[in-house]
Amino acid sequence: MWQAEVRVDLDAIRDNVALLRARTSAEVLVAVKADGYGHGMVPSARAALAGGATWLGVATLDEALTLRRAGIEAPVLAWLLSPGLPLHEGVAAGVELSAATPAMIDELVTAARQAGSPARVHLKLDTGLARGGATPDEWPILLEAAAKAQAGGDLEVTGVWSHFACADVPGHESVDRQLAAFHEGLEVAARSGLTPRHRHIANSAATLIRPDAHFDLVRIGVAAYGLSPVSGDTFGLRPAMTARARVMITKRVPAGQGVSYGLTYTTPRETTLAVVPLGYGDGVPRHASNAGPVRIGGTVAPIAGRVCMDQIVVDVGDEPVVAGDVATLFGPGTGGEPTADDWAAATGTINYEIVTRFGSSRVPRHYDGEITW
Repeated sequence: MWQAEVRVDLDAIRDNVALLRARTSAEVLVAVKADGYGHGMVPSARAALAGGATWLGVATLDEALTLRRAGIEAPVLAWLLSPGLPLHEGVAAGVELSAATPAMIDELVTAARQAGSPARVHLKLDTGLARGGATPDEWPILLEAAAKAQAGGDLEVTGVWSHFACADVPGHESVDRQLAAFHEGLEVAARSGLTPRHRHIANSAATLIRPDAHFDLVRIGVAAYGLSPVSGDTFGLRPAMTARARVMITKRVPAGQGVSYGLTYTTPRETTLAVVPLGYGDGVPRHASNAGPVRIGGTVAPIAGRVCMDQIVVDVGDEPVVAGDVATLFGPGTGGEPTADDWAAATGTINYEIVTRFGSSRVPRHYDGEITW
């Protein structure tokens, strides 16, 4: 008998990737960073590849090496690399690595010589997000360093890439501006003698609504897991994650009863309270206090009072709820349960954060579907 669990439908991930693959002539990279957005990195990677992805993307070198240790041989790009990492391990494992500074090019040259093979590198251009990447002023300097390393046989520039700031907002003027800057950056790269096989800037949102941004490769993140990055349209995606637990205890209380820490909720009438063994230690946002919707029996009600580390309380009114009944925080929504989008709206965040939070080791992850891993 389980107490709390996260269920992941791997077939949904596979089918979401296949749906997105059909929308583009570009290759598809699926991001499986942050433990597959909370869905499990390795099983999500296998499901994505089964759906037609030809690349996988991760943030860290360790994530990339974990995929290799799991026997996954598909191309992998890792892009969040601080100075001083054992990059030679990534080079030896055939991981493609991102660089945005001449200093990182120097580290990659050293890594390539340690590994005994050229480093495969994607150069990142900052087109307006002002996060990672070389600025347009720094770009020619980066290109010069990369071209020199490539000529010396220590490095192969296989990609040029960037990232949108507002592609999830249809019609946002920054998207056209960034796309123009990316085109200009590619032209500068070509004049430097660099013509990489993979040019990429499209994230999930741009893959769905900006076909002019697809280039040679699109990077699918949250959409692979069935969550839309664009408000108001699901695009036929199917959410893959369900978070639920069994009610631990119920009690009948009178009107005027304060509930949970701080007594921030007071029962408006005589009612039944159901205690559910999931809390912020398991991924439930504390901002869901008095807000996060939970389905128990035939009712959907917000959390009553503050979210605790290990538990929440739900006011179920006169519903005949008993210990052992299933409380579903979110799922695909097909059975009347709330969705990750509902939770995002209730807590003032995004659906990405809701699912990614549920990676606690206390809550076992179980997999459904035909995908094997």
